[in-house]
Amino acid sequence: MPELRLGLYAGSVMHHRLRPTQHRLRYSIFYLLLDLDEIDVLAKKLRFFSHNRFNLFSFHDRDHGEGSTSSPRDRIEQQLEEAGIESGGPIRLLTMPRILGYAFNPLSIYFCHRRDQSLSAILYEVNNTFGQRHNYLIPVPSGTEAPIRQESPKSFYVSPFMTTGMIYSFSIVPPGNDLSVSVIGRDDEGPLIIAKLTAVRQDLSDASLARVFFVYPLLTFKVIAGIYWEALLIWLKGIRLYPRPSPPDRPVTIGRGANPESGQEKSSVHDV
Repeated sequence: MPELRLGLYAGSVMHHRLRPTQHRLRYSIFYLLLDLDEIDVLAKKLRFFSHNRFNLFSFHDRDHGEGSTSSPRDRIEQQLEEAGIESGGPIRLLTMPRILGYAFNPLSIYFCHRRDQSLSAILYEVNNTFGQRHNYLIPVPSGTEAPIRQESPKSFYVSPFMTTGMIYSFSIVPPGNDLSVSVIGRDDEGPLIIAKLTAVRQDLSDASLARVFFVYPLLTFKVIAGIYWEALLIWLKGIRLYPRPSPPDRPVTIGRGANPESGQEKSSVHDV
């Protein structure tokens, strides 16, 4: 299924912790799919969306990457080049926008393309509640069909209830009329947590933005509030807390494709 350039994806996110005590949550949510080359054009077209300015909805460059106002595309292109991954085509970002000036994105996803429009890599940008950010960059071999299966070691502290000694397994159907992103976190004992985002595309317009503002009121504020609420519930269940280590020395971890049958990795993993 071809990936679309722009859209609004409304659906739900589910997290299910399996051990030592089960804990499950599900929230309604929406994301925007933005082409990094067309954000300014989109901002001029839409009344309720702005680039680097306050609005009902907005996208700010400093909410991503190293937190500066530098070009997101230039930053991603540099990371692709350092990893030896072909680029030069569109880069599309799946993320939650700022709503009334505020956003917290636990996970944003960049779909990076070659000049022939084929997908060359997926970059998973992860934020924690301690103000830190880390990227997992994983190449996509030419000709790969959905669902795309990838793996990476977990090198970034996200939850105080989980160690970094884990492997992430991703399964993703890139944005089309539907979107699906699954992440399984595994430790030495097997799967520990499962997270899944499923969503359906809507046209990205002032009408659709106004609609989701009322259907999902103050969503980005609820995201951070929900994180702390669920952490309290997990703590009350007696699940162990892990101390926060220093962040990774390098801002990007390079992952690899996964064997769809065994889930085992095919090539080396390293940091850049």
